[in-house]
Amino acid sequence: MRLTAIGTSGSFPGPTSAASCYLLEAEAGGRTHRILLDLGSGALGALQAHCSPAQIDAVVLTHLHPDHCLDVTGLYVHRCYDPDHFFTTGEPGGGRAPLPVWGPAGTERRLAAAYHTDPGLSPCAEQAHETDLTTVFAFHDITPGARFEVGPFAIESFLVDHPVEAYALRVTGPDGGVLTYSGDSDECEALVAAARDADVFLCEAAFQEDRDTVRGIHLTGLRAGRVATAAAARALVLTHIPPWTDTGTVRAEAAAEFAGPIGVAAPGGAWTIDPIPAAGRPTFEETR
Repeated sequence: MRLTAIGTSGSFPGPTSAASCYLLEAEAGGRTHRILLDLGSGALGALQAHCSPAQIDAVVLTHLHPDHCLDVTGLYVHRCYDPDHFFTTGEPGGGRAPLPVWGPAGTERRLAAAYHTDPGLSPCAEQAHETDLTTVFAFHDITPGARFEVGPFAIESFLVDHPVEAYALRVTGPDGGVLTYSGDSDECEALVAAARDADVFLCEAAFQEDRDTVRGIHLTGLRAGRVATAAAARALVLTHIPPWTDTGTVRAEAAAEFAGPIGVAAPGGAWTIDPIPAAGRPTFEETR
C-alpha cells in the first residue's frame, strides 16, 4: 500500500500546499486501486499531478469542514462533464457507475449546498437546474465503529474529539499494512484505539504547546507524539500544519514523546506502508 500526500496544510490552503487530501494506492486484481482520504480546498488541482480524477475509485471524508471536503464539488464537475465520458451519452457522468463517497451523515446535503448557486438575475436563468450530486456520486454514511471495504482497502472509523462529527480512519491494505489517519482530533482514547500498532500513523498537529491552549479541537506535536506512543504506532507522520505553525516546533514536540521514526508530510511526499512481519522490509519508507 502506498500513501501520497496531496494537500497537507491545516485549516486552509497555504502558499505551498492545498488543504487536506491523501491518495492511497494498492495493487489487487490486476490493477491499481486508488482512494482519497479527504478532498479539501485546493486539493483537486494538486491531485492531477499524480493521477487523473477519473482514476479515483472512492472518496472517504473524515468530516465536513471545508479544508477536508470542499473540492468534492470540483470533482462533481469533472465526473459530470469529462469529455472522455460525457460525449458518449450526452448525460452527466457518461453512463459510468456512481463514484462512492463516504462521509458523516449529511454529506450529500452539505456538498450540494456548497455547490449550488441560485440563478438570481442571470439573463440565462433557464439554463439553471437543481443540483443533484447523486447523478455521479453514491453517498454512504460513516458511523462510529463502522467497518467497510473499498476495493482491497478495509476501513474502520473511530469517532474522535473535534467540534463537529469527525472520524479517524484505520485502513488495512491487501498485504496487511495498516495506515491510521487522524483526520482532525484532539488527544482521546478513540484516537489511540484507531492508531493501535499502526505501521504508519498520519496525524494532525495543527497546534503548538504554550500558544494554543483550547482543547477538543486539534493536537499539538507533543500530544500527537503521546498518542503515537500510547498506541504503539511504528511510525508517525505529522500533517495538517497551518502556515502560521512552525513544522520544526511541532516535530520537536512530537520527538519529546515518541521515540520512533517521525516524518512531516509535504505535498508529493510518499510512503510505502508494509506490515512489520515482512523480513527485511522497512515499515517507514519515504520517497519523492
